[in-house]
Amino acid sequence: MEQKKTEQILHLLAKDSRLTNQEIAVMLDSTEDEVAETVHQLEKDKIICGYHTLVDWNKVNDEDVTAVVELRVTPQGGDGYERIAEKIKDFPQVETLYLMSGTYDFLVMIKGTTLKEISLFVSGNLASMEEVQSTTTHFALTKYKELGVSFATPKSDKRMVVTP
Repeated sequence: MEQKKTEQILHLLAKDSRLTNQEIAVMLDSTEDEVAETVHQLEKDKIICGYHTLVDWNKVNDEDVTAVVELRVTPQGGDGYERIAEKIKDFPQVETLYLMSGTYDFLVMIKGTTLKEISLFVSGNLASMEEVQSTTTHFALTKYKELGVSFATPKSDKRMVVTP
């Protein structure tokens, strides 16, 4: 399948992974078999790495805590950053990990059940790594949008309207 249609398939699935091959084929004026073959190849090549459901966990369990941790590490040469990333990404608490440009080197998103649990994880597992120079932890208070999806529902104003 041509590159443009392959990218269109990826965009459609990234927006709604529940789309069927038949639905995608209709949208792209293609055949279901072509779409199925392309999706299979994208999965095989690890371009499509998984399918996820975006859940508003605050409506299910508002006890969970999310934190974003900035890590500054000793400058690394060669595959040094990859070695550090391998150590960090294997922790089950780590949801997301990025190598960054700017004032810090890694951005780590962590999920836990309490502020203390996250604090102990950061101090015991991340800050204690010999390559780590410093950490800065930010706790998420409210999630308004994730992966392009808005979570906050507008609250209606229940005050009585008074007019002169």
